[in-house]
Amino acid sequence: MSGLEETRQLVDAGELEFFLCSFVEMGGMPKAKLVPAKRIDDMAAGSAGFAGFAAGNMGQGPHDTDMIAIPDFSSVTRILWRPNLAWVASNIQVDEKPWPYCPRTILQNNLEAAREKGYVLKVGVEPEFMLLRRDDGGGYAPFDPLDRLDKPCYDLTALNRSLDLMTTLVRYLDQLGWGPYANDHEDANCQFEINWTYSDALRTADRHTFYRWMVKALAEERGLTATFMPKPFSHLTGNGAHFHISLWDAETDENLFLDESDENGLSQLAYHFIGGLKKHARAVTAVTAPIVNSYKRLIRGAPRSGATWAPVFVTYGASNRTQMIRIPDAGRIENRTVDGATNPYLAASVMLAAGLDGIENELPAGSRNDRNLYEVPREQLRAEGIDLLPENLSDAIDALEQDPVVLGALGSPYGEYYVRMKREEWKAYHDSVSQWEVDRYLGQF
Repeated sequence: MSGLEETRQLVDAGELEFFLCSFVEMGGMPKAKLVPAKRIDDMAAGSAGFAGFAAGNMGQGPHDTDMIAIPDFSSVTRILWRPNLAWVASNIQVDEKPWPYCPRTILQNNLEAAREKGYVLKVGVEPEFMLLRRDDGGGYAPFDPLDRLDKPCYDLTALNRSLDLMTTLVRYLDQLGWGPYANDHEDANCQFEINWTYSDALRTADRHTFYRWMVKALAEERGLTATFMPKPFSHLTGNGAHFHISLWDAETDENLFLDESDENGLSQLAYHFIGGLKKHARAVTAVTAPIVNSYKRLIRGAPRSGATWAPVFVTYGASNRTQMIRIPDAGRIENRTVDGATNPYLAASVMLAAGLDGIENELPAGSRNDRNLYEVPREQLRAEGIDLLPENLSDAIDALEQDPVVLGALGSPYGEYYVRMKREEWKAYHDSVSQWEVDRYLGQF
């Protein structure tokens, strides 16, 4: 039975009254139209139209014809706090053709190209978020004034004060069949993480998109603001969204990264994949760390807890959280450059392309790095030939523009469009006058 037929049965049984027919723009922000469930066949045929220019960076101007969202009913997700409502991920078409500016379509294109080579990409994600409230000055602060330890990670007392929201989220993920398995108070005050079972890359990207919206929606119902912003506070640890990656055989569903005889539990194929990620790391980071604020997280300077837990150098190691690529267990690798602002469809696309380039060209992973890279002098690492991740969005976009493999994964004309939009974002930031500048310079000059 197809996803459409199963969903139609729920509609016919009166269990669903409405759909949120949804897609994402460049920033990964979900957009949607509310569609009565009795119009499911119209929606399936493309009744949900959008003015693309109004929806964000979707490659359209105000003069262009409507974008049409074509729902993928295999992605239907019940909104359990409003059980008569369901969310469904969609692909964008214009003039009855796939729209090259649709991030979900871009990922599907990359996954299909990989499948033709015999590979299936599977991904798990660790999306960190913070719960905030408005302070007396109109800004934001951690919502719990008692959560003020320098090292609050795993703190049971602070977790206890957030159990209402956290247990609700975990319960919903379990009811949705996602398999949540680890949930904790993270390294910053009022920062949390919920993990669920990995799946194929498209399903994980859909779930990641829905999850971010669900967390924000349920926080708002409690008078709070949930943010996945990479670095909301300079003195606290930032929000990562580490991607756990493995390649599987398209026919046998065998994990091609697994080799239990290897000291790290990785196959030669996995090491070549790491080699590709290392070679293309600076360009990939333009997508996995996609905004100006991302690069406030990718630093060594210690926040209040004592460590940023974010990578700075292009390296890999075993269970070593100072590395760009960590090997948390046999048969998978973790890219720690990914942050809470990433578009999961685009991030998976560029990491897959970089890794496949490593496989096809048998790129070496190099030696495993076991050091605490927060303590080794930068000059020493550079003398060893260890590359540095981009230090700002402008440098990352320069690297992306010069990398045909990673740029090619975004497709044409989207790759060039992405570069142009991010250059505009950097310029807007660079041209703005910050409070830091006013405080430092106004009375001095």
